[in-house]
Amino acid sequence: MRQGLTFDDVLLVPKRSPVRSRRDVSTATRLSRRISLNIPIVSANMDTVTESAMAIAMARAGGIGIIHRFMPIERQAAEVARVKRSEGYVVEHPYTVSPDTLVRDVRRLMQEYDTGGILVVDEENHLLGIITTRDLLFLEDDQLRARDVMTPRERLVTAAPGTTLEEAKRILWQHRIEKLPLVTPDNTVVGLITAKDIVNREKFPLATKDAKGRLRVGAAIGVRPGFLRRAEALLEAGADVLVVDIAHGHSDNCIDAVKALRRHFGEDVEIIAGNVATAAGTADLIDAGVDAVKVGIGPGSICVTRVVTGFGVPQITAIQECARVARDAGIPIIADGGIRNSGDLVKALAAGASSVMVGSLLAGTTESPGRVVIRNGRRYKIVRGMASLTANIDRQRVTDEVRETGQEIDWEKVVPEGVEAVVPYRGNVSEVLEQLVGGLRSGLSYGGAFTIEELWDNAEFIQITPAGLFESRPHDVEPLG
Repeated sequence: MRQGLTFDDVLLVPKRSPVRSRRDVSTATRLSRRISLNIPIVSANMDTVTESAMAIAMARAGGIGIIHRFMPIERQAAEVARVKRSEGYVVEHPYTVSPDTLVRDVRRLMQEYDTGGILVVDEENHLLGIITTRDLLFLEDDQLRARDVMTPRERLVTAAPGTTLEEAKRILWQHRIEKLPLVTPDNTVVGLITAKDIVNREKFPLATKDAKGRLRVGAAIGVRPGFLRRAEALLEAGADVLVVDIAHGHSDNCIDAVKALRRHFGEDVEIIAGNVATAAGTADLIDAGVDAVKVGIGPGSICVTRVVTGFGVPQITAIQECARVARDAGIPIIADGGIRNSGDLVKALAAGASSVMVGSLLAGTTESPGRVVIRNGRRYKIVRGMASLTANIDRQRVTDEVRETGQEIDWEKVVPEGVEAVVPYRGNVSEVLEQLVGGLRSGLSYGGAFTIEELWDNAEFIQITPAGLFESRPHDVEPLG
């Protein structure tokens, strides 16, 4: 019988280090075959963790978020589109309204799109004016039309397509404006440059962006009938990577879904699939055509798969076995589940992962969509496993699965593999990421590594006893407070 080890079973042996400062190390890595990250952290595709707000924050920090699939196709596509439109050098399809749009509808659209300005165009997409929050400030008559409150075309400063970043900055400063529409000689709108996007570009230098300067985002899909239609909508909305995510990724359902995606969308689409916990599962997904493999059966804090089914592999062992196969094929591994602190992050990477997927650790942040609850005067946020009973019920209620499959669920016979819980409110996700990345930088220096790849080569694990684990944590002292 083989032995399986997880995070608390092992420590990494310190190595002689040429690293003189934590700032000298690189946390850059690969998410998938063709997508790079500046920090090796992915927010989990859970409905209490990742929607557009989390995905935007993750990408700005240098990681990436995976929009969960437990919503109608149209809404998931809209969440993806919101991330792609949140910033970029040029907004290629800026939000527009007709001149007859009521002010009340303009306000609603600004709130829905989370934008400070909307262009006014005619039926041929010719620029007529612009409405910004300044134009609507203190305006009480919501029955006015866009034409009545907009700044008209003759007073607007515009630029030609192909305007460079430096040219745009000069024009914005010279005229003291925040939005620069790009129009052709016949006054057709082809894009928009905003001061906010330029500021964000400089404020978040490590941001994960595509070739057009837009934030990258992933989106999850399942394997039930209709998954190709969901995938198509997500790709049209701008998703950079699709994640085929089911509880047991080493299954014909998952493998067939990956093959179908490859046939339907070709080689240009990035596909991640999982979850698996064995070398054989990794190999089969790679053979099916994935660009990264997600590893982890049951290590998550709110997952009870191992208790319910008796199946699983402790996470350090699972990562090591899967990474051996994946590295030979040039395919990155994503360690999904069980990360409680930066030490676990370092151990997961040292075992062979290229990145880690984090759920509960991010669920308590401002950007997560989980509900806030108050207990004994303290703030918490709800987190739940996507195989929990309530998640299964909500999935049937808000997605298209019943309509697509024609199968109603007998809830009395459902066996949940996840639980609901609360986690302490932790503030902005950027603060959590700073702690995780700071610990990773220290971990790289202890391992004598300037990069994650060097950590793979230098890593030496040592198994510890319960006494060693006790010694690793604060002990023999009285905590303050």
